[in-house]
Amino acid sequence: MSTPSETPPVRVMLRPVGSPLPLGFLGLVVATTGFSAVQLGWVPADQAAVVAAGVLVFTVPVQLLASAIGFLARDPVAGTGMGVLAGTWAAVGVTTSRAQPGAHSPGLGILLVCAAAAMLVPAVSASGKLVAAAVMALSAVRFACTGVVQLTGSADWTRLAGWVGIGLAALALYAALAFELEDVHERPVLPVLRRGAGAAAMDADVEAQQDALRREAGVRLQL
Repeated sequence: MSTPSETPPVRVMLRPVGSPLPLGFLGLVVATTGFSAVQLGWVPADQAAVVAAGVLVFTVPVQLLASAIGFLARDPVAGTGMGVLAGTWAAVGVTTSRAQPGAHSPGLGILLVCAAAAMLVPAVSASGKLVAAAVMALSAVRFACTGVVQLTGSADWTRLAGWVGIGLAALALYAALAFELEDVHERPVLPVLRRGAGAAAMDADVEAQQDALRREAGVRLQL
């Protein structure tokens, strides 16, 4: 029986959580491919509103869910990256759905340039998973190019943004498959270029990974 001077032990309950990255990256594939198809003229400009509706119905919800799961899994890079992606695609979707086909919005351009800068935060922080970092960094480039398109209306920048979007879709699709296979097989199947803490998350034993648990957000007294 404990006495008043004794401090009772603190127990932290851990719950297995699936990686949210495949879901968020697949949402990214849909959004960037759809808008790239419009920018490259593969579909008529008046189909941009259809693409925008699809992004609002599919991409934004799945990336919001991925963001929430990322924070619950104590992965601030996944949570922050997916949250910024969801908010940016929501802004693009709403603006596009209300705009005239082929119109440009300088206001949206400013928001996209700011979103590109915001995406660099999780991209730089994701140094333990280089493939995930590359997807987030290329997302920043894609937003920046599209921001310039909205600011200037340049046809050359529109084509560049479209092709960057296609490259981003290919990379995000590979990353989604690689992380999904990794979760299913509980080992790397396709290279995701883990290093440092990212490699330790797969290779180190459970006890070693829990050494710093007392300093995690939600366990320590303040964020």
